[in-house]
Amino acid sequence: MKTITNPAEAMLSFHALRDDTMLIRLAGEWKIFGQFPPVDEVQKHLRSGIRKITFDTKDLTAWDSSLMTFLIKTNTLCIQGNIEIQREGLPQGVQKLLSLASPEHQRKGITRKSGKKTFLEGVADTTFDFIRTSKEMFAFLGESSIAFGKMLCGKANFRRTDLMNIIQESGAQALPIVSLISTLVGLIFAFVGALQLKLFGAQIYVADIVGIAMVRVMGAIMTGIVMAGRTGASFAAQIGTMQVNEEVDALKTLGISPMEFLVLPRMVALALMMPLLCLYSDLMGIIGGMIVGVFMLDLNFMEYYNQTKSAIALTHLWVGLFHSAVFGVLIALAGCLKGMQCGRSASAVGTATTSAVVTSIVSIIISTAIITLVCEVLGI
Repeated sequence: MKTITNPAEAMLSFHALRDDTMLIRLAGEWKIFGQFPPVDEVQKHLRSGIRKITFDTKDLTAWDSSLMTFLIKTNTLCIQGNIEIQREGLPQGVQKLLSLASPEHQRKGITRKSGKKTFLEGVADTTFDFIRTSKEMFAFLGESSIAFGKMLCGKANFRRTDLMNIIQESGAQALPIVSLISTLVGLIFAFVGALQLKLFGAQIYVADIVGIAMVRVMGAIMTGIVMAGRTGASFAAQIGTMQVNEEVDALKTLGISPMEFLVLPRMVALALMMPLLCLYSDLMGIIGGMIVGVFMLDLNFMEYYNQTKSAIALTHLWVGLFHSAVFGVLIALAGCLKGMQCGRSASAVGTATTSAVVTSIVSIIISTAIITLVCEVLGI
C-alpha cells in the first residue's frame, strides 16, 4: 500500500485486494485550484498482473473537473493496458460524466456515412419525417388559430407598432418588384397570344387573354411567388435568427407567447396586403398587355380598354382576390413555421429560409389547383 497525500487537499492510496485487482482510494478535496496527485502514480502501480481497478470515494469531500481529468487519464492508461475499470465506487455524478465522455456514447450520435441505405430504410425514414413534420404543422396551425381568435377578442399580446411596420414592409415596399414582374408577365401573355391571334386577324382578343388571365389567377400567383421569395423568406430569417440568439426562449421565459408576439402580426399583415398587391398586379399586367397591343398590334388605346372592360367580369376579380388572400396566409404560415423550427446555428437559418420559400411556392401551386377545381365544380 502506498499513500500520496497533499495536506488538507487530496489523498490517493492504492490497495491490493487480490492478485489481479487493485483498489484506488480517493479522499479529501479534488479541486482545480488545489494540488492533487498526478496520474503517473497510477501508472507506477499498474503492474503486469493487474486486470481490474475499483475505487473507494467514501472520504471524498469535494470534487470538480480536476477529478474528471484524473479519472479520464486513468481510464486511458487502463485501456492501453487492457485493464477493466469498475466505476461503482465513484460518485453518481462522476459516473454519469464518465459515461458521457466515453467513446461509446459519442459514437451513438454519429450517423452512418459509409454505405447506402436500403430502399426500405429510405422509405421508413421518409415516412417518419413526414409524420413528424405533419404533427408539427398541425400543432402550429392550431396555435396560430388560437392566437387569431384571441386577437378578435382583443386579448392577443403583440405590439401594434410591429403590425404597422410589417404592413409597410410587406405592402408599400413590395410595390416596385411587383410592378416589374406583373408588367413583364402581361407583356409575355400579350406577345404569346398575339403570335397566334394574328393568324386569324383577331388581335383585339389579346385584351381578353391578358385581362382574364391576370385578374382571375395569374396576378395572384405572380404576386404570391414574389412575396414568397421576398417576404416569406424574410419572416423565416427573422424568426430563425431569434431562435439562434435565444430571443424566442426569452419571450417564453417572460410569459409572452411567440405565436401572438411574432407570428400573428406577420400573418395578419400579409393577409391584408396580398389582396391589395394583387389588385395592383392586375393593373400592371393589363398595362403590360396594352403596351404590346398598342405599339406592336396597332390597336387603339380606347379600343383595347373597352375590350378589356367587356371581357373582365366581377366574378373574375373576386376569384383572384380570394386566391391572393389564401396565398397571403399560406406564405406567412410557411415562413413563420420554418423560422420557429430553425436550429441553433447560422447554417440552420439559411436552411429554414430556403425551406420557407420552397414550401410557400408548393403551397401556392397546390391551393391554386384546389381553388380552380372548386370554381369549376361550382360553375364560377
